[in-house]
Amino acid sequence: MNVEQLKKIKFKGFMAEDEKTRLYELAREVGRLGPCLEIGGYCGGSAAYLGLGCQEVGTLLFSIDHHEGSEEQQPGQEYYDPDLLNPFTRRIDTFPTFRNIVQAAGLADTVIPIVARSAQVARFWRTPLSLILIDGGHSFEAAFTDYSAWVSNLLPGGYLVIHDIFKDSSRGGQAPRCVYEMALASGLFDELPMIRTLGVLRRVEIGRISRRAEQTWESVRV
Repeated sequence: MNVEQLKKIKFKGFMAEDEKTRLYELAREVGRLGPCLEIGGYCGGSAAYLGLGCQEVGTLLFSIDHHEGSEEQQPGQEYYDPDLLNPFTRRIDTFPTFRNIVQAAGLADTVIPIVARSAQVARFWRTPLSLILIDGGHSFEAAFTDYSAWVSNLLPGGYLVIHDIFKDSSRGGQAPRCVYEMALASGLFDELPMIRTLGVLRRVEIGRISRRAEQTWESVRV
């Protein structure tokens, strides 16, 4: 399967087509350094694009999600989708849809689902990663935990990608934007062009200083 074929699949989710295509490009570019990881697999849209990029360069995508949906996706709430309701638990269960999408895209041997909360997995994670996508819970606590628990596993030259960054607070919550700004202010990353609400940061190579760190030093020095 290729990107054009993926575009013909009807995905559930909230990520725009050009954002998903950018994920494919990033995974294909940097996946040779090591496996990729996404936090927030939902119904498999981002996993399909990231997974295709990984497949083309012979690496893996680990996709972490508890697959129980967020509070606003539960019955009676704003983003409730009855197709995703588990009739036994009466709560959202996105894992069957996620699994079907991965199999339909021919990525069952490339995309490794981990059904858990990201902080639990991070406690025992030891594999360096070439790309980390943060697209899980959008409260500040959840977004900050995903960032702080995983960023140390990102290889130099690897990508930290954060979804749902809204500069206008009337369009969406500000937690992903806050974490994005925090990462950029750390001096560990260079900023790449944003695609809609998809922020892309590249971890600086060892021995090199990021542009943001240089600017901070210049402001202090003078």
